[in-house]
Amino acid sequence: MILYLTLQNSSRPSHTLKLPRVAVAPAAGVDRMSSRPELQAPPEIFYDDVEARKYTSSSRIAEIQTKLSERALELLALPDDGVPRLLLDIGCGSGLSGETITENGHQWIGLDISESMLNVALQNEVEGDLLLGDMGQGLGLRPGVIDGAISISAVQWLCNADKSSHEPRLRLKAFFGSLYRCLARGARAVLQVYPENLAQRELILSYAMRSGFAGGVVVDYPHSTKKRKEYLVLTCGPPSLSSAVPSGKGKEGESCSDDESSGDEENQTVCISDRHRPRKKQKVNKKGKGREWVLRKKDQMRRKGNVVPPDTKYTARKRKARF
Repeated sequence: MILYLTLQNSSRPSHTLKLPRVAVAPAAGVDRMSSRPELQAPPEIFYDDVEARKYTSSSRIAEIQTKLSERALELLALPDDGVPRLLLDIGCGSGLSGETITENGHQWIGLDISESMLNVALQNEVEGDLLLGDMGQGLGLRPGVIDGAISISAVQWLCNADKSSHEPRLRLKAFFGSLYRCLARGARAVLQVYPENLAQRELILSYAMRSGFAGGVVVDYPHSTKKRKEYLVLTCGPPSLSSAVPSGKGKEGESCSDDESSGDEENQTVCISDRHRPRKKQKVNKKGKGREWVLRKKDQMRRKGNVVPPDTKYTARKRKARF
């Protein structure tokens, strides 16, 4: 399509410029690039008082948030023993996902950077404890106190540098490192994300791996543009502690195995060993470094012009255990 612009001037004849219209392809799973709020403004600015109330009062958003939260709890695979667990809701917003946690009989702590969203949650009298903070600076929780964590549409915000002091890699490192520390041994974290592209997904995955997590990506409805959802399912601990990645959902809710998407980016699995494993011991030569080796090194130092003590009968002699 050609767009015509006419420039008129009182002293000159009119001129016509032909400007081609550039078509921008939408990202996978998103109708338009403009529909991504993380590309428009920082979260604490985008979710102001007006947007926070608009977000919470929307029945469509509430329904989507509930479905995503229920799926995240399903992937969390908590023991069905009737004992309430303490869960962490990262990017809790106005508490829509927290209400799902409460309905399932668990206690929760919510963290969000938007004060306006937390104010709406307080007005709605949610049952969880609310924290105002930036997850890119670390969660600030005691080690091992959280039985599980969920996050709905929040982690991809860390990939944007909203301030000059923001470095996405450092923020992802701080987030995943603090998340690993606050989770109990063997606990899971299920993070629903909307990665902008494959490179962004790999960036998030790589820093989860570096922090010590085992797990992978679960993709529900991978062949659908609108219903496609990605969940990062992470386990705090070595692969032996229930780190098997569940299968994603396909058509009509049936299981979608990895066989359908082998060879591409679907259902990627991240599996690493425990970061607290002991390091390999360095091989130590039982003979040690003898007199000839020491004399050879001293000659090399002299040829370089360094000041080296003279050779004596005590050179390279082994010192006794006590004087």
